[in-house]
Amino acid sequence: MSPPADAPAPPQRTATARRIAGLALPALVVLAAEPLYVLVDTAVVGHLGAVPLAAVAIGGTVMSVAAWFGTLMAYGTTGRAARRFGAGDRTAAVAEGVQASWMALAAGVLLALLGLAGAGPLTSLLAGDPETAEAAAGWLRIAALGAPGLLLAAAGNGWMRGVQDTRRPLWIVLGANVLSAILCPVLVYPAGLGLTGSAIANVTAQSLGGALFLAALVRETRALRPVPSIIVSQLVLGRDLLIRGAAFQACFLSATAVAARFGVAAVGAHQIVLQLWFFAALALDAVAIAAQSLVGASLGAGDDREARDVARRVTLAGGVSALAFAALAAAGAAVVPGWFSDDPAVHEQAAVIWPWFVALLPFAGVVYALDGVFIGAGDVAFLRTVTVLSALLGFLPAIWLAYAFDLGLGGVWAGLGLFTLGRFVSLMWRWRSPYWVVTGVTR
Repeated sequence: MSPPADAPAPPQRTATARRIAGLALPALVVLAAEPLYVLVDTAVVGHLGAVPLAAVAIGGTVMSVAAWFGTLMAYGTTGRAARRFGAGDRTAAVAEGVQASWMALAAGVLLALLGLAGAGPLTSLLAGDPETAEAAAGWLRIAALGAPGLLLAAAGNGWMRGVQDTRRPLWIVLGANVLSAILCPVLVYPAGLGLTGSAIANVTAQSLGGALFLAALVRETRALRPVPSIIVSQLVLGRDLLIRGAAFQACFLSATAVAARFGVAAVGAHQIVLQLWFFAALALDAVAIAAQSLVGASLGAGDDREARDVARRVTLAGGVSALAFAALAAAGAAVVPGWFSDDPAVHEQAAVIWPWFVALLPFAGVVYALDGVFIGAGDVAFLRTVTVLSALLGFLPAIWLAYAFDLGLGGVWAGLGLFTLGRFVSLMWRWRSPYWVVTGVTR
């Protein structure tokens, strides 16, 4: 079946800064849309009182598991689809999206059922009191119904990025989230649904987004049957990404746990700086997404020189972008913590870790870009191994030593530094080696 009229042309052969930006900037908007909607939702629910706000925080934490699965699915699909697109076979690239969508639908239904059945026990485990747990469980039982749409949207984002189409995902994600941002206050207040209205708005956005991505897939192809062999290959790639992601989660949860042992001010300062770190990572991930698409297409076309050129350019773009973030962070050292807290003790603790935050950002920018390069190349097993080893041999020993010897937040962020620098050195070595450059439609 021929591509739709608004589909992008086949990939060009030169990785210009304009092409990288053309893929990265729409991806950045898509990445930012969901966190911005969460902020709107939080602001709306926050005016209902402390219990509803705590309930959304707890329910949202549980739902973040589905969002995490979605990110893994999108990244895995992008690289596989990009190779086939680069080889000139758009039909096969779209077929990757079909199989990823079947996997997304199955996983989404399973997560929805688990959310419905486990809402009570999960929220009781996480909540501090029965009233909050009950409110969170009610919110989660509705919000869990959005899991299939959320994962279908992730699969759609994945294959569209693979065929270097970042415009349609931009409008789909923006449209769904804007609608939900309008619905949320209307359902919560004039409609009188309160916390239930927030959950319904979430489900509406996620289901609409999933349906629109599914409609785009049906426009592209009528070959919609599941193919088990392709799904199994995607699951293998997803397994390595899942292990890599679990290593990240273990590191950041451990960092927060150790920071909490140094007092309320310490954990507050750590939370502020860590959220700023995540915000920078969100922006830098847009460059990584461009890398996934462009590197995969180059290797699929059999052009190893082009793949290396793309890797060099996106790595430079990631490093320069991170330097800009670092400069802004350094300039705001005396001001930014005050945006989040009025407590002088928190400001004092933030000053301890701010130099670590600024110094590590440029290295992180290169690391995120190279993550995208190697995901696009299908070299995910290497990324998995490096991330796990950096966590086990660098980060985790360092922060628990910081706790044992009462080194404070400086010790915690020294552990984060070891984790980042361990990955930086390993990925730079891999980048300079020939091992990641495997041409063809499969690795």
